Amino acid sequence: MQAMAQREVLLERRRQQNVIIDALWEKLSLAQKFAASSLAQFGYDLTYIRNSNAGNLAILLCNGNAATISSEGEIDTSPDIVIRN
Repeated sequence: MQAMAQREVLLERRRQQNVIIDALWEKLSLAQKFAASSLAQFGYDLTYIRNSNAGNLAILLCNGNAATISSEGEIDTSPDIVIRN
């Protein structure tokens, strides 16, 4: 019975994460969506979006390594940013 309760908690957490990722995905430009899809093939996950005067900057992570995608869809796999935990 306890295993079923733990499984339900994990499933609910996964649903919440999917809702957050879907909300982030909707904020991406079409060019960013294409670029993010290509990075996803290498294990990168969309983590958050940073808003600036230059447009939205998508931040993706893979094994602690960051990649960014500009609003024009340009990928930078060695960005000069600091990711806080």
